[in-house]
Amino acid sequence: MKTAAVSELKALLSEYLAGVKAGEEVIVTDRGKPIAKLIPISRGDNDIPGRLLILEKAGLVKIGSGRIPESFWKRPRIEDKKGLALKALLQDREEGK
Repeated sequence: MKTAAVSELKALLSEYLAGVKAGEEVIVTDRGKPIAKLIPISRGDNDIPGRLLILEKAGLVKIGSGRIPESFWKRPRIEDKKGLALKALLQDREEGK
């Protein structure tokens, strides 16, 4: 959970709101004392297609917050010393896939 002073929040409001939209919570402080909490509005079932809700209820999918976990960026990467992945990507782009 992030913390932001009122002055910082005013200066960077768009950035903080983007984080809240992605599922983060922000504690707003005034002179070091917490005064408010910004939290995302819980998603409504009207925002999600019915078939996706059915799949979630069946345990086949998990509807996420739209954020990639921080741990994702710390995972080891597969080495492609021959550049085969890049070659395949460029070939697909040339073929219009």
